[in-house]
Amino acid sequence: MTKQEFLERLRAGLSGLPEADIEEQLRFYSEMIDDRMEDGLSEEESVKQTGDPAQIAARIISETPITRLVREKVKNRRPMGALGIILIVLGFPLWFPLAITIFAVLFSISITIFAILFSLWATDFAMALSSPTLFVGSIIYFIHANITHGFLSLSASFVMAGLAILMFFACKVLSKFTINLLRDLVLGIKRLILGKEN
Repeated sequence: MTKQEFLERLRAGLSGLPEADIEEQLRFYSEMIDDRMEDGLSEEESVKQTGDPAQIAARIISETPITRLVREKVKNRRPMGALGIILIVLGFPLWFPLAITIFAVLFSISITIFAILFSLWATDFAMALSSPTLFVGSIIYFIHANITHGFLSLSASFVMAGLAILMFFACKVLSKFTINLLRDLVLGIKRLILGKEN
């Protein structure tokens, strides 16, 4: 792929963003390709090392705040006619509660997901904290010649340590999955705003 093809694909992927942002990104990647060519790489190698324009565009869109995308979308819209304003006013009793409901449901789902994650991490922390506590307890039991309770406490200490380690990795994977899911959801909303299918 040539530099010009790369820049054209990148521009197409960024369509819908503010024109100043698009030009800034095109300038940046154009200079990056030029720098690599000055270092001795061919045009194709420079473009290949820069990356896939679709992935670069997706990353740039994901880093652009939603408020900026909405502002740009509203700015580029043609003025609303009298009929549109009348329909919005008359439809207010229908669309406003619906919009509030959708927002409330999405907000409550997000809060629930984060509450579950917080609870899992708190449980893992409690298990990790209980392991040394049980270990100290087992030493106290052994000192007081209560062998049975000492072994039970020592065993529970090792079990809690093992569970804490396992739960740490499970929580880490679950947290990463949740963050990726939310990032993809936000990216999907941004693409909806920009009017893109992919």
